[in-house]
Amino acid sequence: MADDFPPGSVWLVGAGPGDVELLTLKAARLIATAEIVFYDALVGPEILALAAHAELIPVGKRAGRHSKDQDAINGLLVEAALRGKRVVRLKGGDPAIFARSAEEMEACARAGIVARICPGITTASAAAASASLSLSLRGLARRVQFVTAHARAGEALDLDWPALAHAGSTLAFYMGRGATREISEQLTAAGLPGSTPVLVACDVSLPTEQHLSTRLDLLPLAVKSIAGNRPTLLLIGEAVARPTAVHAAPARALTA
Repeated sequence: MADDFPPGSVWLVGAGPGDVELLTLKAARLIATAEIVFYDALVGPEILALAAHAELIPVGKRAGRHSKDQDAINGLLVEAALRGKRVVRLKGGDPAIFARSAEEMEACARAGIVARICPGITTASAAAASASLSLSLRGLARRVQFVTAHARAGEALDLDWPALAHAGSTLAFYMGRGATREISEQLTAAGLPGSTPVLVACDVSLPTEQHLSTRLDLLPLAVKSIAGNRPTLLLIGEAVARPTAVHAAPARALTA
């Protein structure tokens, strides 16, 4: 076993957006070494197959359906590590982006358990790559902002909309499928033109990946036509309209 994964320790591992080939080599090694893996709902079977000798425990949270709440997940990680297991907490995307890793790291630290993070490719990067886009663009998009559009049911998004409506930004909205009307209206009210380009990306990096190019004022209608219940990312900004290469896209591209 590798020296960085002794018994009774925890790794928070980024599984990336879904494609098993987008795992880092380190992530693949840690998954294969683990004795117990607590995995998110969006981690696919090809990635889980790497944990051939591990006990697999689903703890995913998706669209308001939680198999375990966060305190319970923290407790499971601690309990498994205290039993001397090599523990992987397998998270979609990158553990440091909207993944509540800090809470899990703190729970382990309080119990005296060594916990570390193995980064993964975040969905915004994967979506931009498959669409041949650059999230930043010299002279046009000098800022990239990652935003979570997740809020409790019935509550408005608590975001600094004027700061987000910056003409020189690319916005990546995670978990934004159910908030497209609010995103469109609030960004427009804060000064972003309704004609601002938007890329809607569903099932990023998977064989079913699909893109829809639209504009900010048409965003709610566009998402209804493509997303369904699939994991959906929104990329908003002028850079989204500037593909960097002519390519045969793996995703089905649509325009609205």
